[in-house]
Amino acid sequence: METKKGNLSINSDNIFPIIKKWLYSDHDIFIRELISNGCDAITKLKKLSMIGEAEIADGEDFRVTVIVNPTEKTIKFVDNGIGMSAEEINKYINEIAFSGAVDFMEKYKDKASDDQIIGHFGLGFYSAFMVADRVTIESKTFKDEPAVGWESEQGLTYEMGESEKTTRGTEITLYLNDDSTEFCNEYRVREVIEKYCSFMPIDIYLEDETAGPRTHEISIPESEVMEGDEIIEHLKDEKTSANKEGDEGDADAEPEVVVPRVRVKRPEVPKPLNDTTPLYAKHPNECTDEEYKEFYRKVFNDYKEPLFWIHLNMDYPFNLKGILYFPKINMEYETIEGKIKLYNNRVFVADNIKEVIPEYLLLLKGTIDCPDLPLNVSRSALQNDGFVKKISDYISKKVADKLSGMCKTDRENYEKYWDDIAPFIKFGCIKDEKFAEKMTDYILYKNLDGKYLLLNDALEENKEKNQNKIFYVTDEVAQGQYIKMFKDAGTDAMLMNTNIDTPFISFMENKNKDVKFVRIDSDLEDSFKDTPDDEDFKKSAESLTEIFKKALGNDKLDVKVEKLKNDKIAAMMTMSEEGRRMQEMMKMYQMYGMNDNMFGDLPLTLVVNANHPLISYIQANPEGENTKTVCEQVYDLAELSHGSLPADRMTRFIERSNEIMLLLNR
Repeated sequence: METKKGNLSINSDNIFPIIKKWLYSDHDIFIRELISNGCDAITKLKKLSMIGEAEIADGEDFRVTVIVNPTEKTIKFVDNGIGMSAEEINKYINEIAFSGAVDFMEKYKDKASDDQIIGHFGLGFYSAFMVADRVTIESKTFKDEPAVGWESEQGLTYEMGESEKTTRGTEITLYLNDDSTEFCNEYRVREVIEKYCSFMPIDIYLEDETAGPRTHEISIPESEVMEGDEIIEHLKDEKTSANKEGDEGDADAEPEVVVPRVRVKRPEVPKPLNDTTPLYAKHPNECTDEEYKEFYRKVFNDYKEPLFWIHLNMDYPFNLKGILYFPKINMEYETIEGKIKLYNNRVFVADNIKEVIPEYLLLLKGTIDCPDLPLNVSRSALQNDGFVKKISDYISKKVADKLSGMCKTDRENYEKYWDDIAPFIKFGCIKDEKFAEKMTDYILYKNLDGKYLLLNDALEENKEKNQNKIFYVTDEVAQGQYIKMFKDAGTDAMLMNTNIDTPFISFMENKNKDVKFVRIDSDLEDSFKDTPDDEDFKKSAESLTEIFKKALGNDKLDVKVEKLKNDKIAAMMTMSEEGRRMQEMMKMYQMYGMNDNMFGDLPLTLVVNANHPLISYIQANPEGENTKTVCEQVYDLAELSHGSLPADRMTRFIERSNEIMLLLNR
């Protein structure tokens, strides 16, 4: 074949600088693209063999090998696939943006499936010029034709002629530019391959040309030494029973024998870096629990077992497979941040693409492979919003079906997992109306006894006393006094103590107009008090109110005098539900830099228990020597039971407590 020279035929003016500098956001993607091309070349050959148009040897070892050479600053991609003729190189390499994969699928669409053909756009090869000044190709087609050599400097001109390559397949060598020498480092390339190519359908191997043969040391019986093994040292002999199945102490058992052992250095058998049959590609019925857990550990390097998982397996109206894991999270110490890896035909595309993965599911961990994803030419962004929305809706539906089904048929495990999965579900209900329609009837509420109830059950608990009210607790320590009162009165409340619960409560009230959520310290229910409705008590209450206002120096203090059934409580603080929610809104505005006093001070109500001896003392001694001190102490204790004191008041509270103890010892 005569040597041929020429200019690359570019379909659009000035397209090459765009390909080289801007088409791919990450330069390491060239490794993904060239490995993909190698996998496609092998897949094409296998398909031609299936229809009788190509011959391959039985048991042939197909692989893509990546070879780095730090000394020569090169990286090489070798496959034993279909190969290319001079005509094909001219068509698929010299004419930019002509996809060989598309051409192949069109030609053989009636004879072979295309589900394993990765490439589609014909631009992947040119990603090599993002990192290389010079690129060479050596290729021999499966047909009886001469091998072809191709070389290009800077990707603008080429030289093509015959090659001395004797084996079928393609070898692409990149001579890296000075800014890209990281890609001739074995460990850097391994990292990129594991990121992008973990599940590609052809075995991928990595070699370093400058490294010698690799070996590993093992300890074996001397009798198992093989030819070529290098003996490092002789170890202590090991005694072992010749009759391994004989019971200890058995008179008929054969005596122990001495087994000489040695440590040897044995050549290391290369292993592929990828898994060609990822678990998500299998049918759920073929997978065991242990396989799901092992896949999770391997992909996410997380050795805490996931709670459970959802295996997605859909062929119509689009092809989608994947596994979503619900991880176990320590809500107190860990942020809720998951990772869902998105693949397109086994090729890694990105993490957590919000167009495909519903926002609330980004808290999970998982892998999703959708060959039908409408990607742009660099496989880095999505097109066709309508189609992508259908994929997102399907994923959301499958998750809701799994969770609601578990609640109905496996309630024991659903309850066991609830505290961990509740944030996912509540966030999902707030963010996704369709998900909320499927899941709000399966939200669990944990009561004061640790029992899990559905919404209607929670309402039923207090129906006779507080119709359509659900009392809730946000802090079991700070609201401990109120919890005890509720338990003593036989009134139930639900534990809602995660960050998502505040917006979720508002969401549920908007969705169920007849349901009202009330925190247990917002007011005192009638069941906790036994206040007489007579003039004498009203006068007494007015007197106590004035005493406290005067002692505390606060004319605006909101005081409510009640006779509580619990006579061990002198006073307590309450804040209306509306006021507390306004307070939380103020904190949110403050967080965003707005004036935290824009709504003014939100009032607390001091509830004084007329049944307590301290209150009786105050009422009997309005001008007493210690009345002011006792009022201040009662007020601070009430506020402490509601939350905390500012630093200056806490200092004064401690000093006053010491003074009171001294009074008791006089």
